[in-house]
Amino acid sequence: MKLKKLWKSLGPGLITGAADDDPSAIATYSIAGAVAGTGQLWILLYILPFMIAVQSMCARIGALTGCGLAANIKQHYPKWLLLIAAISLVAANVFNIGADVYGMAGALNLFVPIKIGLLAVIMAAFILWLVITLKYRQIERIFKWFALSLYVYGIALLIVKPDWPMMLLHTLVPSLQFSKGALIALFAVLGTTISPYIFFWQASEEAEVSDEGHRVRTCKYHQIRPGVLKGVDRDTNIGMISSNVISFFIMALTASTIFRAGGGSIVTLRDAAQALVPLAGPFASILFAIGLVGSGLLAIPVLAGSAAYVVAELMGWPASLDRPFNRARQFYIVIVFSVVLGMLMPLFGITPIQALFWTAIINGLIAPILIMLIIDMARNPKIVGPHTSNVPTYMLGLGTLLFMLTGTIFLIFS
Repeated sequence: MKLKKLWKSLGPGLITGAADDDPSAIATYSIAGAVAGTGQLWILLYILPFMIAVQSMCARIGALTGCGLAANIKQHYPKWLLLIAAISLVAANVFNIGADVYGMAGALNLFVPIKIGLLAVIMAAFILWLVITLKYRQIERIFKWFALSLYVYGIALLIVKPDWPMMLLHTLVPSLQFSKGALIALFAVLGTTISPYIFFWQASEEAEVSDEGHRVRTCKYHQIRPGVLKGVDRDTNIGMISSNVISFFIMALTASTIFRAGGGSIVTLRDAAQALVPLAGPFASILFAIGLVGSGLLAIPVLAGSAAYVVAELMGWPASLDRPFNRARQFYIVIVFSVVLGMLMPLFGITPIQALFWTAIINGLIAPILIMLIIDMARNPKIVGPHTSNVPTYMLGLGTLLFMLTGTIFLIFS
């Protein structure tokens, strides 16, 4: 397949993978690299098959039913399960949006002489304008370029001249560090890489693509054109691989600078950007900020959009980014409400770090339940017809469930 044709064929999978590297995730990977060095790079390689398996299930459910995960859960499972999932996801996403907006603004403030609060408002307003005024296909094209912008972290890594043989060794050969800080970093990376909001987003976007914005809410299996599922799987595979390659660049960058220099107090994105200036030079630090802007402009609409899809499908409202505001008013109001509520966090005394903590706890509690439902739906012929997940995918899904349960228990008791 020619490069241009391949690029045109990519969509929900690539965007979902890039959105998984949101500013909060960048902070987590940066801290992990600063705390544990290159010793935890192997996680990003070995978690990849599990990540692909779960996202592939989500993508197929959306493409084959014309509905997102929430609508399918509503159709086939007790409604109280969906209610718990909806409340948890919206709460976690609002916290995550607030942390992302202010984390991004704080880092940008190092290079742009505008107050952090005002920067946050400007970026949030631009994102809402983008989502509300443009049609889905236009948004998809813009988001794909935002996804590509995250590769600036690879350029920044090249600038710092890392120890490539050591990085390769720590990527291929797993090693466990049993200090409390290293274990927390390990499970934080795991939880950040496999996030509930990307489950809902990709399923809903595959439904958008399959029904071209004119979905009939039957939420039942329908036949799709030959080759469509192959394209969905290819898009998902490329998106998840791209996501973890970018995560690798970020973790390796701080491992090769901050950790190599003896570590440091890295708590926020602003700290990471500041620390890079004397260690890697201002250009690497500017690239770090550029990648941060791209990730925020992509991830915040995905966070708000995934929350809106869940609420709309729970309530039976029209939900599509391809519809104008007046034809999906409640859907867009939830998007606006999610962003505005996240912006108001400082008024309630909630800092970005506290928001990240609560996001991790809520996601850790809800992710295992969602993964169980996704595995069951992907094996149900009433939902996916003859395209039920094969045994390797099923086993990888169960492995993901085990990892997430272990990580949740550890983080809660830590």
